[in-house]
Amino acid sequence: VQLQASGGGLVQAGGSLRLSCVASGSIYSIGSKAWYRQPPGGQREFVAVALRNGATTYADSVKGRFTISRDNAKSWSLQMNSLKPEDTAVYYCVGDSRYWGQGTQVTVSS
Repeated sequence: VQLQASGGGLVQAGGSLRLSCVASGSIYSIGSKAWYRQPPGGQREFVAVALRNGATTYADSVKGRFTISRDNAKSWSLQMNSLKPEDTAVYYCVGDSRYWGQGTQVTVSS
């Protein structure tokens, strides 16, 4: 199974970006769909997850600003609004807690 993340880029503080993740390979669907991020010089951290039953959970730092969506059986997205410089990181999509995408860079300038 391969995950392809896209949608990163450079944006000014207060702006928005939408990240997308698509799974391919020998899998019918992804149950748990998540996003993690790793800031420069920092450790990977949880951002958001959407479960098959529709439940979603967010890190406190992104609540009210980010929205995770289950787009279809093998894709999901992360709408990021009101971006802050501290959101700068490489963002990874993670499927079923074991499949990791290659990461997409998000840079928020002040």
